[in-house]
Amino acid sequence: MKEDKILLGHGAGGKLSCDLVKEVFLPFLDNEILGSLDDSAVIRTEGSKVAFTTDSYVVKPLFFPGGDIGRLSICGTVNDLAMVGARPVGISTSFILEEGFAIEDLETVLSSIDKASLEAGVNVVAGDTKVVEHGAAQGLFITTSGVGIVPGGVDISGSHAMPGDVVIINGPIGDHEIGILLARGEFSLKGEIKSDCAPLNGLVHAMLDACNNGIHALRDPTRGGLATVLWEIANASGVGIIVDEERIRVREEVRGVCDLLGFDPYYLANEGKLVAFAPQDKAEGVLEAMKRDPLGRESAIIGNVVDKNQGKVILKTRIKGHRLLEPLSGEQFPRIC
Repeated sequence: MKEDKILLGHGAGGKLSCDLVKEVFLPFLDNEILGSLDDSAVIRTEGSKVAFTTDSYVVKPLFFPGGDIGRLSICGTVNDLAMVGARPVGISTSFILEEGFAIEDLETVLSSIDKASLEAGVNVVAGDTKVVEHGAAQGLFITTSGVGIVPGGVDISGSHAMPGDVVIINGPIGDHEIGILLARGEFSLKGEIKSDCAPLNGLVHAMLDACNNGIHALRDPTRGGLATVLWEIANASGVGIIVDEERIRVREEVRGVCDLLGFDPYYLANEGKLVAFAPQDKAEGVLEAMKRDPLGRESAIIGNVVDKNQGKVILKTRIKGHRLLEPLSGEQFPRIC
């Protein structure tokens, strides 16, 4: 790494985050399970496969259109488990509370956690609470861990995309990050954009049922956005990916904010979207199953996996040109998560 100190960009989910993990963390902690760098670890034990994940939530503001830090923490954890095909069985939550934080706001967050857990069909089964001095935690930080069971026959990883696979997404991109940006009020912009924050485990299980567990790779494009996730999978799988700009939906409100402020929607964070890689002969069945689910009604096939241009993602633009999608470098916005 060129930097000798941690930058905010190291937490943005892009190239700096990748460098931090591979060049600082992995030399000390690498092992067969961690080295896969999937959204969840898959641990084989006594003939079963157990998925385990952990994440921290430092979103600002804590409350935003479409959710809050409580809903975000549950959905994010459930979705990380779902991205390896696991069915969640339990979540732990750890709260770091700043001195002076309003009890009423904490109860609102806890209510959101309860509702999101019910929606996802999983219980919070353990937890911890710490209180720090005023000014040390922006009000509230939450860390969660989740455990799930991977059904037999399911073998999903970001390194399993194959030439001939079809790339599918379950709806428009960018709603979450732009919704939070507008909620901050920092750019004097107003809009009705809501975060897409939602638990995706039900959608994933419907997809797996539709193709007899045939999905090769799944990833939710959170920090770093769609472009970064596609780049990660292309590199992990040693394949090329070609996606079509005309098939990737961006809401007009989101595109308008991007045009005004010079942001790129392909690098916007999402919290209710997934990208799936499925064999060509199973893609239509997967797509039909997705469209029957409320979280997949706007699903679309957006591209293909090819055996050339390994490690590269090519975007076919509306003007019939080609653009190379590389991982996010630094940050587009002030840190939101």
